[in-house]
Amino acid sequence: QVQLVESGGGLVQAGGSLRLSCAAFGRTFSNYAMGWFRQAPGKEREFVLSISGGGSSTYYADSVKGRFTISRDNAKNTVDLQMNSLKPEDTAVYYCAADRSHSRAIMTGRSKEWDYWGQGTQVTVSS
Repeated sequence: QVQLVESGGGLVQAGGSLRLSCAAFGRTFSNYAMGWFRQAPGKEREFVLSISGGGSSTYYADSVKGRFTISRDNAKNTVDLQMNSLKPEDTAVYYCAADRSHSRAIMTGRSKEWDYWGQGTQVTVSS
């Protein structure tokens, strides 16, 4: 019903920047909260940040506050993740997710049961 396609991953040196994009297809985009998760080798998938349907509310993991920014363009059905001051520990596969619910568990990433997921894009940060 909803397809999510990430792009923009790649290799970058520590301290550098990278911008990831997620394009959504299907349904009414503005009705969905959007978020980003990441998964490093051998680790569980973890919440990075999220944004509400209208863009008025955002939630950030402590590890990325001040470095990462989430934004959305409902006219284009896209959500972006701007990553600055990248660290080697940011290396992971990054996944875009969408959810119709705006519950706190969803928005804060405590729940990982989001409705839709993208295929993921690799981000590698070298030291």
